Amino acid sequence: QVQLVESGGGSVQAGGSLRLSCAAYGGLHSNYPMGWFRQVPGKEREGVATIDSGAVTTYADFVKGRFTISKDNAKNILFLQMNSLKPEDTGIYYCAIRNAYRWGPTLLLGDFDVWGQGTQVTVSS
Repeated sequence: QVQLVESGGGSVQAGGSLRLSCAAYGGLHSNYPMGWFRQVPGKEREGVATIDSGAVTTYADFVKGRFTISKDNAKNILFLQMNSLKPEDTGIYYCAIRNAYRWGPTLLLGDFDVWGQGTQVTVSS
């Protein structure tokens, strides 16, 4: 059974950086798409960044130039480097994986099958 475990969340001042990690366990192909999503207070869960089966990355406009998604295929670990953090980035960040190959950009929650438990990110002004 596939399991995702996020880590790396925490509290930081505006302008600071955090690096999130997501370890994937159980019966996965290393090229299955993975992504980061978040739920900020008062809003629905939304896509932040994804990486497809061809290692092509997609970013939400609100994080372009600030966040970088990457993946260690050998270890099945997904990363999200978050720089220049803003208070509006505060929320719970979730890792997700699709249980099949997929190529092409997407930030849709429905394109991913398994979700982690989430990690809290708090950015203070």
